[in-house]
Order: sequence, then structure tokens, then C-alpha cells
Amino acid sequence: MPIHQSRYTDVYADGSHFLTKNLTPGSRVYGENVVTHKGIEYRTWNPRRSKLCAMLHKGTKFFPFRKESKILYLGAGSGTTASHISDIAVNGRMYCIEFSPRVFRDLVKLCEKRKNMLPILADANKVESYNMYVKEVDIIYQDIAQRDQTGIFLKNISAFLKNNGFAIMMIKSRSIDVTAKPKEVFRKVEKELELEKLKVLEKIDLAPYEKAHAAVVVKYTTFK
Repeated sequence: MPIHQSRYTDVYADGSHFLTKNLTPGSRVYGENVVTHKGIEYRTWNPRRSKLCAMLHKGTKFFPFRKESKILYLGAGSGTTASHISDIAVNGRMYCIEFSPRVFRDLVKLCEKRKNMLPILADANKVESYNMYVKEVDIIYQDIAQRDQTGIFLKNISAFLKNNGFAIMMIKSRSIDVTAKPKEVFRKVEKELELEKLKVLEKIDLAPYEKAHAAVVVKYTTFK
């Protein structure tokens, strides 16, 4: 099947895979397949390397990323998923927070090629350490393996997310409570978010792409 626009804005499909237009033609990020169609280079998006892509394969109803989006990415790692978001938000800005100095070096190299990405070496639990660099954003995307994932998520929403903005949290149940069943952890996180008056739009179990992981999408509305 030829490459065509999928139901997700600026994400493409070929029948088996999702793809994004390569912002930096001629270069790969994590060994992904590259395909040229009608003179345009696309990067195949691997759902087993990217939880956001796994969300797409699981049929999420919410994909808020757009060309002009301003995004705060918590736990950007070496940039696998961030690079595909960068392909989409071509005229936007992505603040990439990463705590590990070793991984951060790879992230910096990627950001040197992608001018819509800003790497920031910081602890996502300490917003005061990077709030001088981050402006108000349309979307927060979090993928971190810490026990207090929910608290970190809420703290960053309060500090940076615009009114009516969207936030996506990848829940890593084993990092929160290794003794509890993943579904119990997912329910607990959902209730904690609802208690903070966040509108939970969707919760998706990411199996079989990621075991004991779920994605939750929320909308933030405030009357500040």
C-alpha cells in the first residue's frame, strides 16, 4: 500500500506502519527504516521503541501534536520518540528534559540537527531548575521511570501547561509499585489525576508493545 495521510495529523501510514516526514532527510535517529515516496523521505515509526507510536497502533482518539505545537517532553532519553514529534512540530518548539548525563550527550547531538528541539539537563521533579528556559506549552509528554510519576506530572502541568492544553503520561506501573497489579496502578493514577480536577480523556493499556505500561491523556482547564 502506498504511503498516505493517516487519521492522525501529519502522521502517515503504509498499511502496516506509521511514518513521519523526515525533518532531516538523509539521516536516521535509531536505525529506523527510511522510505522515499514521491520525492519525500519518511521515517518508519517503531511501536516497540516508542510508546507514543504504540498509542497510535492501539487506536488512540487523541493526538494533539501539530506543526506549531510547543511541547515539554519529560524524560526525552536519547530522542527516539522526540525525533518523530520533531518531524511533526516542524514550526513549533520542544523542550527536552533529560536527567542522565550519558543519555543527554546523545540527545544533544540529535538536537544540533533539529532546531525545533532544545535539550535541557535537569530533574523533571525540580521545575525550578529549568523554568527559566521553558515557556508556556500546548502539550506535556511524560515518559519517566520514577516512583512519584504522578506528582511530577502534576507539578509540570501546573508550572507550564497552557489553559485547555493536553498532557500525556506514560504510566510505568513497576516503577510506581512493583507488588501491585498493573491495572490497579493504572486505576490509582487515574483517580489521582481526577482529584486534581484534570479531565481524563483516555487511558490505554500499551500491551503487547509495552508490558505493564499504560498511556493516559488529560486536558487541563483553569480559570487563572
